[in-house]
Amino acid sequence: MNQQEQQGTTATRAPIATLESLREHLQWAIELEHATLPPYLSALYSLDPERNPEAVEVVGSVFAEEMLHLALAANLLNAVGGRPVLDSPGMLPPHPRRLPHGELELSLLPFGPEALEMFLNLERPAPPGAPPEADEYETIGQFYDAIERGLRHLCEQLGEREVFTGDPARQVTEVHFRQTGGRLIAVDGLDSALAVLEEIVEQGEGTARGEVWDGDQDIFHPDREEVAHYYRFQELKAGRRYRRGDSPQSGPTGEELLVNLDAVRPMRPNPRLSDHAPDSPIRAAQEEFNHTYCAVLHLLERAFNGSPKLLGVATGTMYALKAQAQTLMRMPDEDGATAGPTFEYVPSESRRWSVGDQQRIVVLRDGPYVVYGRVPLRRKRKIVSAEDNALTWQTGEPLETEDTYALCRCGHSGSKPFCDGTHARIGFDGTETAGVRPYEELQHVHDGVGISAQRVGELCVHAAFCIGRTRPIAEMLADTADSDVRAEIMGRIDHCPSGSYSYALERGGDTIEPDLPRAISVLEEEGKLASALWVTGGVPVHRADGRPLETRNRMTLCRCGHSGNKPLCDGTHRKIGFRE
Repeated sequence: MNQQEQQGTTATRAPIATLESLREHLQWAIELEHATLPPYLSALYSLDPERNPEAVEVVGSVFAEEMLHLALAANLLNAVGGRPVLDSPGMLPPHPRRLPHGELELSLLPFGPEALEMFLNLERPAPPGAPPEADEYETIGQFYDAIERGLRHLCEQLGEREVFTGDPARQVTEVHFRQTGGRLIAVDGLDSALAVLEEIVEQGEGTARGEVWDGDQDIFHPDREEVAHYYRFQELKAGRRYRRGDSPQSGPTGEELLVNLDAVRPMRPNPRLSDHAPDSPIRAAQEEFNHTYCAVLHLLERAFNGSPKLLGVATGTMYALKAQAQTLMRMPDEDGATAGPTFEYVPSESRRWSVGDQQRIVVLRDGPYVVYGRVPLRRKRKIVSAEDNALTWQTGEPLETEDTYALCRCGHSGSKPFCDGTHARIGFDGTETAGVRPYEELQHVHDGVGISAQRVGELCVHAAFCIGRTRPIAEMLADTADSDVRAEIMGRIDHCPSGSYSYALERGGDTIEPDLPRAISVLEEEGKLASALWVTGGVPVHRADGRPLETRNRMTLCRCGHSGNKPLCDGTHRKIGFRE
């Protein structure tokens, strides 16, 4: 080896010697783990699940564990005081592309021999005695060996307390994600950091770097142990499973594993938006997929930066990707191929709703409400008379929230009012039908003496403050020469949570609104009936298509999942007896 080659090898294998370098390499680890997701998803979505169930099971299980590895890498970076970045153009360069800071080329391919060879090269175990490689690595195992060496070195030089300075609240755990047989480990020191590295490498390469097993139980077949990613793809290639006693040298000798290559959608390799005209239906479907995928990246970044409960929302949003991708793969492209997802980055300004940290509520398509800017969340209970007449609202204790949090919109979350991802599993249809016309264009005006009552019936949630003990507001207006009657009308309207009713002192005058804080209240009506989400103080609400609803002092959002005026509440929760 000449001197130039020696210098190149030294540079490639240079140790990670500073905290800044360690954080940089752990961000690379996040980019590495993410880079595997688009190729795995392309192959997975191309498989016919009815005719290729075993291949779907294998590729799907590897994808789920790569998601786990992504979360583990984020835990490592957070633990050493870094900040994970995922919502960035650099995460989605055009395919084919190189593995970040590695040598392997990745493509978007349908399932088949070419995709299998790519996956085998991606998950290939490091050769015995292979040196750690912090950049331009030959295998993923060598890259993680370099990170392990850097962690040990820095702990020896600086001490663990100086290395692991991150906020423990940023760690994601199995409370937030439980989709695989692996372990989602919180990192609080060197021992747990080494356990994370071991989990990542063993799931990819096998235990002890010479075993086909990864040390976990097979989540699809709890009676047997799980093989590492590399060997799962060997099983698909050989058409046979590993059994006890098999080794890397023997190959799989167990039961047959059926793969039907005729039951694969012939997706065009490495599709691009630019392949199609701007008005093409294929391009429109690809753009919709890219918006959803970038929403996943956005939610993951938020989850890893102080809002770990959003991890379940991000993984739930991935369910929408499957339907969108399979729609694409039924659209004929050319030469007998079909279209496919392009995994191209959508700038945040084009998404509108994901820009900045200002207080706002965003409706996710067929998903929850995502709340930005630490909008306070509390409970409010309706106080009623002995005859169940609405009297007032009682404010309860505030609910603990993260910087960004998600509220259930489907009505089926097991942790109401927060979203737990159930909407994805039940196939919630959150199609929005509420219009965006302003209140002023929709209102009906009813004049009295010294008061002009305005009402938009479409906003009514049937909280019943307008009905009163004896007669409704509409009838009382005739007697508003009596100031006590006017005052009672004003008080009832002030308690209307949706703002269906409002009032001015004269027709065309300024609307008088109660002084309400910027907050979201989880409403409970009589008989412990669960009601709407009451948004007050002018918190902006954005529809899933990015269009804003009119910002108002008060509005009510559906959380039972059955409103006919989504995302707004229409009182259906009363008809169905919705409860927490």
